[in-house]
Amino acid sequence: MLVMLFMGQANCALPTSVGGQALPSLAPMLEDVLPAVVNISSAQTQVVNNPLFNDPFFRRFFNIPDQKQKTQSRGSGVIINARVGYVLTNNHVIEKSDEISVTLHDGRQFNAKLIGTDPETDIALLKIPAENLTALSFANSDRLRVGDFVVAIGNPFGLGQTVTSGIVSALGRSGLGIEGYEDFIQTDASINPGNSGGALVNLRGELIGINTAIIAPGGGNVGIGFAIPINMADQIIQHLRDFGEVKRGQLGISIQDLTPDLATAFGITGNKGAVIAEVVRGSAAEKAGLRYSDIITAINNKPVNSATDLRNRIGLLRIGERVKITFLRRGRTRHLYAVIADTQGVEGSKVSWYLDGAVLKDSSDGIQVDKITQGSNADQVGLVAGDIIIGFNRREVKTIEELNRRFKQYTIRSIQIQRDGDILSIRLKN
Repeated sequence: MLVMLFMGQANCALPTSVGGQALPSLAPMLEDVLPAVVNISSAQTQVVNNPLFNDPFFRRFFNIPDQKQKTQSRGSGVIINARVGYVLTNNHVIEKSDEISVTLHDGRQFNAKLIGTDPETDIALLKIPAENLTALSFANSDRLRVGDFVVAIGNPFGLGQTVTSGIVSALGRSGLGIEGYEDFIQTDASINPGNSGGALVNLRGELIGINTAIIAPGGGNVGIGFAIPINMADQIIQHLRDFGEVKRGQLGISIQDLTPDLATAFGITGNKGAVIAEVVRGSAAEKAGLRYSDIITAINNKPVNSATDLRNRIGLLRIGERVKITFLRRGRTRHLYAVIADTQGVEGSKVSWYLDGAVLKDSSDGIQVDKITQGSNADQVGLVAGDIIIGFNRREVKTIEELNRRFKQYTIRSIQIQRDGDILSIRLKN
């Protein structure tokens, strides 16, 4: 029931000032910020899955073409470069889209070009051919504090540009299973479906984050929203702008949190840092001099709080980048430099013709089979993507280099693999 109340003419109005001071308002700041936040509409063509259409006889007899259906999704974005026309948004807003349309605050509409995406951080970079744009400047999100006031701007439920306000509820949220790399700003500013990709700004109108997700047990907003810090997004933007993707490197270590129990065992105070549980042979970490049980406390002079924090830091560095690592060894603080290694795999054909068609990667568990080409030698011997090669002729192997040596030493060959928790042996016939 809709109830409307009509009041007679009021003899007084709300005050515009108190004690001679103007009432606080976000309006002046928003006048500058709103033109930089855009609405994004994406369209995707999908083939309708009908069991009858999967029958070749049925399709040929009735001459039925592919049944296609176009679906649309809506979200938000932020103009981050007015001269070039770069728009930042979430990957899930435009993922698998055939068409992407951007509508500006002034009503202008443009087809957007996808520059690059990174599903691991849920970031996408678009470009529009527009002039007279307004872009937001970046704040330093590392300086945020719990309790800082924030404003969220986006296009919830396709209603159009909407502004909500709140505070920073928490920082460094991770382990939510939303993305591969998580370091979220948590806020109680209302974020709803359609807000994804929109701006989270401070009271100076500077961009501090990209609105990304909510926790909504009942399907509605409960005051728990998450935004990607702009410092993190900025590093991804540089990768996308230069390569169209993020080329992640690795140190070659397995890590775990420094728990109070581990800190006591190591004889140190505090529980900030990441403990090295394993160093991969031949890795960048081994070459630099890191060892098992070292406790990494800082990367490039910035403190490391946890294993997740360290993983995020390394995952945002470029391949070949020289990084300063501060760590504890036997209670003493030490420093060294490591060069971030390429995570791109090695072609199996460089190890043996049996492995032709496979892409191999060193991992902390063994030699990972990253990809398999259908019909290749590796496919025919029985390898599948995701297998971990852990042995050769029933002797342990841990690195591609070691596997390569074994292939050259023996003419009768078998490899042992780990697959879905089982250990299998594959005999390689001459």
